[in-house]
Amino acid sequence: MTAVTGAAGALAYETCPTYADLVDRVRTGGLGPDLATQRITVAFTTRQAVRHDGRGIGYRNEVLSLRLAEAVGSCAVEPGTLPDSALDDCVGADVARLLEHPLLPVRVAALDAYLMHVTPHSPESGARPCPLPAGSSLEKSRARADAVAELIDLPPGATVLVIGVVNSLLEALRARGLQYVPCDLKGGVTEWGEPVVTDALAAAGRCEALLVSGMTLGNGTFEPLRRHAQQHGKQLVMFAQTGSAVLPRFLGHGVSAVCAEPYPFFWLDGGAGVVHRYRGPHGNSCQGGHI
Repeated sequence: MTAVTGAAGALAYETCPTYADLVDRVRTGGLGPDLATQRITVAFTTRQAVRHDGRGIGYRNEVLSLRLAEAVGSCAVEPGTLPDSALDDCVGADVARLLEHPLLPVRVAALDAYLMHVTPHSPESGARPCPLPAGSSLEKSRARADAVAELIDLPPGATVLVIGVVNSLLEALRARGLQYVPCDLKGGVTEWGEPVVTDALAAAGRCEALLVSGMTLGNGTFEPLRRHAQQHGKQLVMFAQTGSAVLPRFLGHGVSAVCAEPYPFFWLDGGAGVVHRYRGPHGNSCQGGHI
């Protein structure tokens, strides 16, 4: 474990070296109240289809969200893969039971809700709020992309592996003079016809940094990426709607920065919003000193 201090220097929380260590720490009561006393009152899914004006490619999202007291934890899933019974399993259940659920997205959403309840995004926890202006779906997507891309500390010409292809993020990287390798389990091509690779670790070796979706928590691919970044001293920047309260717990253990975006997400309405940015305590991407 690593003790983490917030902006004012007060102890905010402990980070963990691996996902398994974090779950064990939560299960043993080391990070907050007894899991058996923490019950999910609302379980819901958010399904979205989008095709921004001026873009030739659309996409779909589906997210499982769980309400614990004032907190909402979320985990994205591949559209259509989450059974309806998952909602019935979650509502009214305690977090201890849900951390044993057979579906990984349920376990991730429950962990996210619990950690959001224990340590909400705030300056005291090391988060730096970054406002997103009101605007069209494309304008808000680009504003979120800028907030994420600013966390990458690389000179022009460097190459970033982007896992979880978001076209606005690719635009933001190009605007900073960065090269990129788009990667997604679904493959395909980007808005500009660039091939999307499917093997992240095979592509990681030729990239100086990794820019990774929180969805990797929900499909079980996060830990190999975290280990690669840690072993090779590379920046690993997470953009997280999935696990926004989970991923800051790995700062200093392979993760260098997180753009955390809890529910409600930027694509749900045209009004102003906010994301919360964290920077880790070590490495080139950590200037500023706090997480």
